[in-house]
Parts: sequence; structure tokens; C-alpha cells
Amino acid sequence: MDLMSAAELIQAPMSEHLARLSSILAEVIPHREIAQLAGNCSYTPFKSIGATPGRPGDVITATEVAALLPLVPAKGGWQGRARLAGVDVPVLALASDITGQGALLVLVRTDDTQVPGEHVMSAQALWDLVTAYREGLRSEPLPGSLAASRAAAAARAVAIAELRDAHGAALTTLLGVLRDRTLDDANARTRAVHLAVSALTELRSRVELDRVLMEERAGDAFARLAGSLRRILRARGVRLELGPPHTEDGTDRLLPADVTHTALAVVRATVHALLDDQTHGPDDDREHRVHIGWKTGADELRAIVRDNGPGTLSRGALDARRVTERLAPLGGRLDVDAVPGWGTTVTLDIPLASSSTPRQDPLTALGVRELEVLGHLARGRRNRDIAQALHISESTVKFHVAKIIGKLGVSSRGEASALAHQWGAA
Repeated sequence: MDLMSAAELIQAPMSEHLARLSSILAEVIPHREIAQLAGNCSYTPFKSIGATPGRPGDVITATEVAALLPLVPAKGGWQGRARLAGVDVPVLALASDITGQGALLVLVRTDDTQVPGEHVMSAQALWDLVTAYREGLRSEPLPGSLAASRAAAAARAVAIAELRDAHGAALTTLLGVLRDRTLDDANARTRAVHLAVSALTELRSRVELDRVLMEERAGDAFARLAGSLRRILRARGVRLELGPPHTEDGTDRLLPADVTHTALAVVRATVHALLDDQTHGPDDDREHRVHIGWKTGADELRAIVRDNGPGTLSRGALDARRVTERLAPLGGRLDVDAVPGWGTTVTLDIPLASSSTPRQDPLTALGVRELEVLGHLARGRRNRDIAQALHISESTVKFHVAKIIGKLGVSSRGEASALAHQWGAA
């Protein structure tokens, strides 16, 4: 595991990170399957690849991996046996503390041999690297990554439908027990209670896990924002004033991940623009201040950034830091009120849901790989260049392009590129 391996890992598409990580680690930590549970990966927070240790048809579940969280330090590794895919197997679990939402990597070992400390440290460093890279993308979301997030949301809807089907199957089984005339009342009641408890436990575990990975409380997101801004402003000698959301402002409101990611990114970008606008000359003995506040209404999140600088900040300065570009995919709005000599107030509004008569986003029909190809198309790249960038064959690129054109209902690559720019995937 050298620096070249780490560089190749980060250069790979995010959808291939887990497979690349497994290939690199296999040299020193033999394993049959690898799984991740990472709250800062909006596309696939839970994912596993490899040979499942259970019976044919059994798979490792997010609930089983989440059960390992209490055993692993906030940062570090844990080795032992765990129940995955319904069987007891030797595992190595690694946790990264770079993200506040947790990032757990689990390797299903081929034997119980203790992994040497130096190999655990190397694996930990690679997992921290992947986690830090994803955290950076989450903190500075680009339109393309937000488009991919929408595709992930569509996939999540499918998963919820599957969970509903599983719950319906549990109820059907329960009803079958109650109708079984060969069972006496005591046995029927015992079996029914066991089935009901098992089904409810599984349902609650999955719902809670889904909430943790895909949503965040407004108050918690604001606390993360405040923590990052303190480090920035302390170094500049600027006082930070906070107006956190209170109960009446929706502090306990659960916000979608793409909303909180975008809100934190545009607020930080706005603060940097205000700092660039402030004057720190030798005769300037004022105490410079930046005030941050936000409220969660019924339909939108409003963030207000205000300073006591010269009041000369222009909208162009915010455009240069791509604030408008980051707001566009979610339909966000920006208002700048600069008063010379008094300071600047920037108001950022981000809708929490689509309007009552929304236009249907055609990009939700595309998968993550198709969105990656579309992003390259929108930049005018040829099939050969796309194939090299994504590490796939040119024929595979042609296949994806044909699927993209068909799903978007357009007749050419040019029309598909125009839609990509219109809906923020370029």
C-alpha cells in the first residue's frame, strides 16, 4: 500500500472506490467481502461487494453492519467475530472520525488470524483518505454531484418500496399463523408474537438508519457550520456571532442531506467573500464581526450572513465563488444588501421541497454512471476521452450515450448536453 495506490484510489470514480479499496487491501488483509456504512456518501451510504458468507440469497445488511458501531472506537479498528448475512464470521472494522455522521468500513476476513498493527494502520489511513475526499465533495457540492444525489434519491425510493413489500410479507406470514387451525391458541400466540417483534425490530432499525444517513436535524447542521467557521474566523481575528435556530425556528426539523450540504457550502463561500471585502489596514482598529443565522420555515431554509465591513460586496464576488451556481440545482435564491460604510447582508433561501407545480427533472431517470457520462458529454468530450477518464471501454461509453439519449427523450448528444446544463449536471 503505497502513495501511488492512494492516488489511483482517489482518481477513480466514486462508484468504484469500494472495489479499488478492496483490491488494494487484499494484498495484506485477505478478505472475501467488504462493506461500507458512510453517512457522508450521498450516493450509496451502505454498499457491499464480494462473496457473501451466508447461504445463497442471503446478503449483508446495513442493520448488521450498524450493530458493529458500538464495538469500534470513534477512530481506529476492531477485530473479532460478528454475525453478518446470518452467520458468524471474522471481521476487521475500521472507523473514521473525519465526518460527524460516522464512516465504518468492514472487511469479512478469510480466517481468524490477527491482522498486524502496521497493516491495520495502513488500511486506516486509506479509509481516512476516502472519507476525507467524500467529506470535501459533500462540503463543496457541485451541480453534477447534486444531480447524482437526485439519482440516489430515486434509488432510495425503490429501496423503501422493497422495505414496504418485506413488511407486507411479514404481516402475511403473521396472518397465516393466526389462521392455522393445526395450532392451539398458546402456540399460535407465541409464534405470532415472535414474528411481530422480529418484523418491528427490523423495520425500526432500518428506518432509524435511513434517517441518520439521509437526513440531519437543522440544529445539528448549524452546529457543524459554526464549528468550521470558528476555525476560519479565529485565524483572521474576526468575531463570530451566531443566531442558531430555536425550537420555533425549526431546530429539530429533519432536513434532506442535499439541502444541508448546499447550505453549509454557500454560507462558507459567502463568509470567504465577505472576508475578502473587509479592510484590515494599519489604521483600522475596529472589531470586525460576522453574524450567521438561519431559520427553517415550512417551505425553505433561510440563512443570513451579515458583517460590519465596508459594505462594498458585489453579487459578482459571490458568483466568482460559485454561490449562485451551487444554489441553482435546488432552486435557491440569493439577495445582497450592501450599505457603504455599514456592512453587507446576504440572504440565502433554499427550498426544502419542490413547488406545488414542479417541472419534472429528467435527470432522475439516469443512473450514477450515466450521469458521469452525461457530465463529460456536456463538456464536449469525445467517446474516447470519456472512456479514458472513466476507465471503461469506448463501446461501453457508446452504450451509455445511447441509453442517456433514450431516457432523456432527445435526439442527439447536443440536446442531451443542453439538458445537462439546464438541470445542473454539467
